[in-house]
Amino acid sequence: MESGIYGNYKPVLEDISKKLVEQLKKVDQMMLQESGEHLFEHISARIKSEDSMREKCRRKGVAETTYSALKVMNDAIGLRIVCSFMDDIETCISYLRTMPKCRIIKEKDYIKHAKDNGYRSFHLILEIEDEHEDVEGMCPGHFYAEVQLRTIAMDSWASLEHRLNYKKEEGDPDRHALIVRELKKCADELASCDIKMQTIRKMIAEENGRNDT
Repeated sequence: MESGIYGNYKPVLEDISKKLVEQLKKVDQMMLQESGEHLFEHISARIKSEDSMREKCRRKGVAETTYSALKVMNDAIGLRIVCSFMDDIETCISYLRTMPKCRIIKEKDYIKHAKDNGYRSFHLILEIEDEHEDVEGMCPGHFYAEVQLRTIAMDSWASLEHRLNYKKEEGDPDRHALIVRELKKCADELASCDIKMQTIRKMIAEENGRNDT
């Protein structure tokens, strides 16, 4: 008997999520061996909560069914990859484009085109072919995952902004508006720091290259 909006697929989603993380960690280790640097600082994974998925179905005007959760929505599985440098985000994306039994079906670049509130991140949706049968009875089945890629600075800012939104109904509205403006300013300053740190990294690499010759 089915249990919850994911039916019997919750363990399947967890297994696919685990395999995605393992694949990316292997790439990170290869990069570490080749260059002496990690590809990313950390990676986290989650299965969207029952309540969140149901709320999203209602917001999108679709039935609260297992089919909707696994086929209409594309973010039952969520991965967040946090990198030290913006170039590392590009490297991660390049790998995801070539990952076996996986294809990118949607991309949103909130780094080049930040949201009005200052939010920056690169979002993409993966379609994953897996040995498990999917909700349409296909085997191998097709499942989806949302991947968010950020620098450490972007991730720290997003965490603070989330805490602000969580309490936005409380307190003085004018003060809240001031905090929003200050957060936007902070996001722009952090974005500038990300660019400077990337430039410094390239300068160090060039200097090391000259010293090795």
